[in-house]
Parts: sequence; C-alpha cells; structure tokens
Amino acid sequence: MSEGYPTAAQKEALRLICDHGPLEAERLGERLIAARRGSSNPGFAPAVARMAGTLAWRLHAQGFITETAPDTWKTTADGRQLIDCQGAAT
Repeated sequence: MSEGYPTAAQKEALRLICDHGPLEAERLGERLIAARRGSSNPGFAPAVARMAGTLAWRLHAQGFITETAPDTWKTTADGRQLIDCQGAAT
C-alpha cells in the first residue's frame, strides 16, 4: 500500500469481491489462488490464501469494501468506482 493508493494485488482482490460479492475471506483466497498460475512450491496456495485476509483488511481500511458479516466482504461505491465495476453492490 502506497500513500493510500491500492496495489495491483489489492485491485485484483477488489475486482474479485465486486464480481462475486459478498465474498467470504476464505472464498476470496480460493479465487486468488485460482487466478494465478500453479506452482510446484507446496507453500504457494496457503500463502496466497493468507494474503487474502491482509488484502481485505487494507481495502476495508481504505473504505473500498465493507464487512457484511464476520469475514464477509462487499464493495463500497468508492471501491466499485475505483475499478469501474458494476458488480454486486448488495
């Protein structure tokens, strides 16, 4: 995160939440893993899944997503505008 501007990974997570939201943190991790090329490193998938929680926390702190239930996220109007996404608003 730089000066409050979302990173490419944060925008990717935001796009997934917008397209599929409301989205649980666990599902966000699964979708992030699916969006990447596979790896022979056995720690790859668990690391990406852990990253989902950090990305969601940062997006929430920036006001781009809101928590609808414990560990379940949806995009805010600001988040949808940032990535020009008309996805799930509810």
